[in-house]
Amino acid sequence: MIEQVLNCLERMVDESGARGRLEAEPASSAVEFFRMFADRCHHGKEEVHLFPAMEAKGFPREGGPTGVMLHEHKRGRGHVRAMDEAIAGAAAGEAEALSRFRRHGLAYAELLRQHIEKEDHCLFTMANQAFSHREQEELLAIFERVESEEMGEGTHEKYVKIADDLAERYGVPKAQASHAGHGCGCGH
Repeated sequence: MIEQVLNCLERMVDESGARGRLEAEPASSAVEFFRMFADRCHHGKEEVHLFPAMEAKGFPREGGPTGVMLHEHKRGRGHVRAMDEAIAGAAAGEAEALSRFRRHGLAYAELLRQHIEKEDHCLFTMANQAFSHREQEELLAIFERVESEEMGEGTHEKYVKIADDLAERYGVPKAQASHAGHGCGCGH
């Protein structure tokens, strides 16, 4: 689902360039999705649960995979913050604000795509090898508890709807995970 909304962000950036202004409502929805679903939920589970568990297994933070991921999470937060700060001006057609939103939107999309690639082909592979089946089940139960207790019941569905509404608006294919009704849809 994160990649689905990245696809929408890229279309949003393209359209805003052609129009000379940004549509505030979908931009705000995308920023909320990235802030709450991608960062607070997905990255939050990694930072609070997965990374410490990996480090306890001997993976170093400094110069290691978790340190790289944490640095990228921080960079991503900066891009999302910059997009959010630019929305009002970009929607009013202010050239500098529009340029800022577009620049940070594209940089965020590139960063997150590379980040997801590292997760899928390096980080999660390492974790899969390091953790027993039982340990993986325990982590999955923790991730599900984070979604229900910390994020709140219905929150996941709210962000699925935002992702799907954006996909419909921008003509982007919907992620299968958003409709499957299992897992968190964020890669865990």
